[in-house]
Amino acid sequence: MSPPAASPLKALPAGAGSATVAKSLPQKALEKLGLRRDIDLALHLPLRYEDETRITRLADARDGDMVQIEAQVTHSEVAFRPRRQLRVMVDDGSGTCVLRFINFYPAHQKTLSVGARVRVRGEIRGGFVSREMVHPSFRAAGGELATALTPVYPTVAGLPQAYLRKAVLGGLGRADLAETIPKEFLSKNLPQPLSSLREALQFLHNPTPDVALATLEDRSHPAWQRLKAEELLAQQLSQLQARRVRAAMRAPALRAPVHGPQCTLQEQLLERLPFRLTAAQQRVGAEIAADLQKSLPMHRLLQGDVGSGKTVVAALAAARCMDAGWQCALMAPTEILAEQHFRKLIGWLEPLGIQTAWLTGSQKAKERREALAMIESGAAGLVVGTHAVIQDKVIFKNLALAIIDEQHRFGVAQRLALRSKMSEGGEEPHLLMMTATPIPRTLAMSYYADLDVSTIDELPPGRTPIVTKVVSEARRDEVVERIRSQLAEGRQVYWVCPLIEESESVDLINATQTHEALTAALSGTKVGLLHSRMPPAEKKAVMALFTSGQLGVLVSTTVIEVGVDVPNASLMVIEHAERFGLSQLHQLRGRVGRGAAASACVLLYSTGDAPRLGETARARLKAMVETQDGFEIARRDLEIRGPGEFLGARQSGAPLLRFADLATDTELLAWARALAPVMLDKYPDLAHRHILRWLGGKAEFLKA
Repeated sequence: MSPPAASPLKALPAGAGSATVAKSLPQKALEKLGLRRDIDLALHLPLRYEDETRITRLADARDGDMVQIEAQVTHSEVAFRPRRQLRVMVDDGSGTCVLRFINFYPAHQKTLSVGARVRVRGEIRGGFVSREMVHPSFRAAGGELATALTPVYPTVAGLPQAYLRKAVLGGLGRADLAETIPKEFLSKNLPQPLSSLREALQFLHNPTPDVALATLEDRSHPAWQRLKAEELLAQQLSQLQARRVRAAMRAPALRAPVHGPQCTLQEQLLERLPFRLTAAQQRVGAEIAADLQKSLPMHRLLQGDVGSGKTVVAALAAARCMDAGWQCALMAPTEILAEQHFRKLIGWLEPLGIQTAWLTGSQKAKERREALAMIESGAAGLVVGTHAVIQDKVIFKNLALAIIDEQHRFGVAQRLALRSKMSEGGEEPHLLMMTATPIPRTLAMSYYADLDVSTIDELPPGRTPIVTKVVSEARRDEVVERIRSQLAEGRQVYWVCPLIEESESVDLINATQTHEALTAALSGTKVGLLHSRMPPAEKKAVMALFTSGQLGVLVSTTVIEVGVDVPNASLMVIEHAERFGLSQLHQLRGRVGRGAAASACVLLYSTGDAPRLGETARARLKAMVETQDGFEIARRDLEIRGPGEFLGARQSGAPLLRFADLATDTELLAWARALAPVMLDKYPDLAHRHILRWLGGKAEFLKA
């Protein structure tokens, strides 16, 4: 039921830059939605629309239609089967319909009393004999019909639609919507000219009833095109501006000293490696080395598929940094991943005389004090750790290179904190970010436009192909039998579960139960258990046992998603694979196939009460079977999930695209990319106003 009419709202302060809102509105609820300025309200666009401009006869309504009817209440009762609910029968003269409410209040019963005439809007369900609406909106009949479609806005608890609609219309009336795009560019290189911003917003907040709803829902209407063009331009302007700001900064030029006949650290490391670099590793290594020799801060993303050898490229960059007499820090999102890096880097660098410090939140006090002293004195040329690296007590002597692995799992503030660790006057450290989730081209053009991107596009020789099978949980016993055969051949097995313990809302077999079941089924085999709630020391001990081969099976949650490298593991079983994202499935699969033995990944799925898998889950599992190419996986993942989930925390502090769709708005993206440098060079004031309108103060985060 719609709430009673609200009292008139106090006016919001005028001006697009106003940071306050009307006191009569639920302040906290508005702030949760990011609605602090008039322009924020104007740009808060509807999720959908309700057509309250016409009355539909029940006789003309079809199953599944969203309709508004006007009818008389003929019966009203509180029933208790199967649970307490309010059931109301209405008749509009052409037919009858039951209104059913699971949650209701005395006010509902009063308005819907027998004999009352009401106006009801909801989805018609059922056939001609027994039709119903579940939780429809309703009010007393009478009054003029709406003349425009009624917008339904994204909201949060404590912020009813009626309040929000009035606030949005108020903000729309006061906001500064003066054009920031020069007139000649509103039609240049576009399939159709763009309308004015004010016209587009007024239409989207109050569309006329004759508009084709499909064009509003799929955002193909010209008004939507204007909003998407504005948003993409703001993003491109802010990214290009961030790149130019960095171009004015300075960083240490990391040139290797002249050693005479002695090799540089980088050369020594290459000589000691037990393998040869691939052509792709050599190419990206040269790109990074060229950046490090400049006094311009490097801001580079190193992307490569699972197992492509990003760590050794990072090690070579660290060696160049330390050879020039500076410190390097490597930060990873989990202790397991950080320790994998630490062990590899120690093995490669300590024989060359490099001291490495280890920092995590679980360290003992004495060990931590010693590490902090090594870092502050400069004795530790390389620092490896988790978020502990960016804590206030960590003081570097001369940090010049910051390496962030799985960068999308860190927020902007965390990356800024690591860069702020350089205390040299006015200089910035070089920044190398790494990801095993390859970035599709349209995403690189959009969210990563401020970065230089290096791509390792080949795997080292010797990586064995992984056979991927999709198997119903009904064949669970066959999977266990497959595990027995792998164990008999001396191999090891991962079994990944999505939950640790029972959940009332999600009925999944958890890691603890699976561990117990496999321990019972595989007598004579040691089965380990690993999950995120275990103490760090216990996690470390379990991983050490599995790495050394003392555990035959490791039952784990997704803490082993990245960084775990056990060449003897040849089988990966992923429980409830339909619950995982495509990128996550690909990362998990990459834990096997690291040795010479043939490897397999079994995607064990459950349909639960449904007769079949959902369309999205089916698309993910199909992609896993069809390709092992991380770039193709990334492309399909972007199609399935969209950029918001794909990027994770990379853009924390800077908004993701709310309106544009990178899969369909490529022409608008190309237009925005071409216009951005022109705007910054020839129309800097308009560019500044455009960025401020769309991003406010959040544009500052783009420097991360």
